[in-house]
Amino acid sequence: MFSSPAYAQAAAAPGGLQGNLLLFLPYVAIFAIFYFLMIRPQQQRAKAHRAAIDAVKRGDEVVTGGGLIGRVTKVAETELEVEVATGVKLRVVKGTLSEVRTKPLPAAANDAKN
Repeated sequence: MFSSPAYAQAAAAPGGLQGNLLLFLPYVAIFAIFYFLMIRPQQQRAKAHRAAIDAVKRGDEVVTGGGLIGRVTKVAETELEVEVATGVKLRVVKGTLSEVRTKPLPAAANDAKN
C-alpha cells in the first residue's frame, strides 16, 4: 500500500447572509442599469405621448399611425375628425395618433426682428 486513504472534507459554506447578498448583487446591478437606461426613459416617452394626445385641440396638425397627416376639425372624447384634404374629413381614434404637431402662435405685429 503505497498511498494513504483520503477523507472528504466538509464543504466551506459561504458567509451566510453576507454571501447570499454578494450572490444577488450582480442581479440587482443589472436590474438598476436596465431600469435607468431602458425602462424609465420608455415610461417618460409614453407619459409625454399620452399627455400630447390628451391635449389635442381643434386646429392641431396630427399624424396617425398609418401615416396620414391632417388638421383636427372636431374633438370628441375618444375620436377626432381630421381633415386630410380640402373637404375630405376622416374620423380617427385618438389612440392611433403617433404625433401631434401644434400650430405655432403667430408673432405680434410690433415685434422687431433682430
